[in-house]
Amino acid sequence: MNTPGPVDVPEAFAASYRAHGAAERRWIRELPSLASEFLEQWNLRPDGPAAHGMASLVLPVLRSDDSPAVLRLQQVRPETAGVAAGLRAWGGDGAVLLLDHHPDSGTQLLERLDATRPLGTVADDDTALRLLAALMARLTATPAPPGLRRLDGIAAAMLDEAPRATPALRDPHERRLLRDCAAAVAPLLDEPGDRLLHWDLHDGNVLAGEREPWLVIDPEPLSGDPGFELLPAIDQRWDAVLAGADAGRTVLRRFDLLTEALDLDRPRAAGWTLARVLQNALWDIEDGRTALEPTQTAIATALLRHRRG
Repeated sequence: MNTPGPVDVPEAFAASYRAHGAAERRWIRELPSLASEFLEQWNLRPDGPAAHGMASLVLPVLRSDDSPAVLRLQQVRPETAGVAAGLRAWGGDGAVLLLDHHPDSGTQLLERLDATRPLGTVADDDTALRLLAALMARLTATPAPPGLRRLDGIAAAMLDEAPRATPALRDPHERRLLRDCAAAVAPLLDEPGDRLLHWDLHDGNVLAGEREPWLVIDPEPLSGDPGFELLPAIDQRWDAVLAGADAGRTVLRRFDLLTEALDLDRPRAAGWTLARVLQNALWDIEDGRTALEPTQTAIATALLRHRRG
């Protein structure tokens, strides 16, 4: 096999990394040679232009037997350290297949799916949500493998940070809302769950495939309660939610559909969903924001009212 030529890194992707620290800038400089190294090491041939998401470069390739695959390169970070373990635990059951993996660099060789057909292209919201819920139920039925980050540690750190972060919010109502979210999470710490969670499961992270009609991609694996999975599915297609008559009612309808599909205890699932709101708020405050995202406010308000009602 001929040695592959240099890999072109899309400028938009490179620019997004240059805006961060020295480690990110160094990684993006070394990315073309890293890609070429794994093309040669795994006997792959490029099969189209590189694409990218928020944090990874994806190169369509052909393997030595001419079967299609994708080479995925992503900087190793705490939230992605368990990707290979998670994908291996799922073993392709509802998720993309991991074909090879280099643990030091985080480089993955994956089954190729149809990136032009995410689940978000399914026009009917209920249909898309039911398909997503069925996949979520399958994935969360798997016990988390050893060594993954655990929800109890993440939740405890959030509760520790919340009192210091909450005063940064300008609106007293939002400060009260964040305290209510924290109060809903605190009783759940003793039973954090042990299922394998994706952590970012929404209709943009599900692609059409040949082996199955729809398969999940881009996990950030975590060991915990399936209720912690629900928020990204509840707030997807939010513009369509706002176009409706009652955003709160839509939030509860989506919550009901998901909890029924996963056979979850509804009060616990509501608490863990409020934990995701708290997590997102703390991230925003850390980034210097002084107001909650309206989407998160609407979801928290609907679930808190439902819990009290």
